[in-house]
Amino acid sequence: MKTKTITMVLEKTGTGYSAYSSKFPIFTTGGSMVELLANAYEAVKLFYEDDNLAISPDDIKFEIDFQQFFQYYRVLNSKFLAERIGMNPTLLSQYVQGHKKPSEDQKNKILAGIQQIGKELSEISLLL
Repeated sequence: MKTKTITMVLEKTGTGYSAYSSKFPIFTTGGSMVELLANAYEAVKLFYEDDNLAISPDDIKFEIDFQQFFQYYRVLNSKFLAERIGMNPTLLSQYVQGHKKPSEDQKNKILAGIQQIGKELSEISLLL
């Protein structure tokens, strides 16, 4: 028997990272993002252990706010991203700094741009 997708919110903390579900009493921490993702998987498995549900990493989806995203992935410049997706760089900067909240359409546009850049990067081979 499978469970539905569990969404966990990621946050940067003073000692590393944390993740929690706003719908279920599931939370965890980690010193690095890699450790946090592994711990989140274990926390979800433990939550459903008594229900004998099959849990896979694909059952967990992670959310992160713009500010936290750009703090963690500093390699991605918000001005570059704005130009890439045809958005005003000042507006994206206001989203990143938390001064404004993007509409659902703007959020989807930003996410699609980030995912496209990630796809392009994952397909690159470097010549040595």
